[in-house]
Amino acid sequence: MTVIAGRYRLLDVLAEGATGTVWRALDETLVHEVALKEFRAPAGLPADEVPLLYARLERGARAAARISHPSVATVHGVATEDGRPWVVMELVRGLTLAETLEAGGPLAPPEAARVGAEVVAALRAAREAGVHHRGVDPGHVLLANDGRVVVTGFGTGFDTGSRTGISAPPPEGEPDAAEEARSLGALLDAAVGGRPGPLTPVIDRLLSEDPESALTVDQAETELRQVAPKAPSRTTGSTRAQSPAPRNGDGDGEGPGARASAPRPAGAPPPRRSARPRRGPVLTAGLVGVLLITGALTYHLVRDGEPGAGPGPGGVTSTAPAGPGSTGPGDGSATPPR
Repeated sequence: MTVIAGRYRLLDVLAEGATGTVWRALDETLVHEVALKEFRAPAGLPADEVPLLYARLERGARAAARISHPSVATVHGVATEDGRPWVVMELVRGLTLAETLEAGGPLAPPEAARVGAEVVAALRAAREAGVHHRGVDPGHVLLANDGRVVVTGFGTGFDTGSRTGISAPPPEGEPDAAEEARSLGALLDAAVGGRPGPLTPVIDRLLSEDPESALTVDQAETELRQVAPKAPSRTTGSTRAQSPAPRNGDGDGEGPGARASAPRPAGAPPPRRSARPRRGPVLTAGLVGVLLITGALTYHLVRDGEPGAGPGPGGVTSTAPAGPGSTGPGDGSATPPR
């Protein structure tokens, strides 16, 4: 349970070779697991050249940290312990392409095309960051559990998750374009196990020695994308998630629980809008009218009960006794209305 640089606790070995070891380690500061690459100078290297080798490896690792792409294993930084650099990398869970082929046999051409296209995308992202891979082989390609294709070994010469050994540090300098193409062709040929099917012309042209017919890796990506399985469209699925947010309203698709309206047949007249939106104003006007009528009746009933109240509107007649000069009968009875 050794702790490196006071931070990275070694857990177990992922890969081991003559020039170093790849560990699964716990970053005790951020509390998450990482891949930690330990470098060792090759046996027989003169002592005065060891610091130069370590400096070159550290330089390559720091350059690889500039690459940002989902198909490239992320380099988080470099730690130093006892004068040796330890590269801190993303821990990618999955199997290498080499392990996958050994366990399950060749890939189907469409899946091999998908892997190859993602490898090209990783190489291009690294090239744009000024970093070059000296030859991607099945041990450098991880088929991650989350579905990604991840290329390792940029700037370090090590395979992040490989159990098949660790390569020696690569030479510096930009690789030849033809060398890069042949490396990709060999990777694809290994992936399909000699049964390339629709990938035959791509592999043949990548491995071709004739510059007139040879493909570059970027040209090959276009061909590979055509053979690879099409990724599911992100626009498929529930259309509700893509519709405008519902608003409180009258049920025409504007309420929180509004139902989507059915498609209207061609040539059919536009649907009539529901009368429900007017129900509120109509009810309000009716209630106001009822209140006004009730108030008027109450007012007249009160007036009629007062002594000496005269005739009210609407032909209401007073019940008070008739005075002198009255045209009605003199028995004090109410004057009949006309």
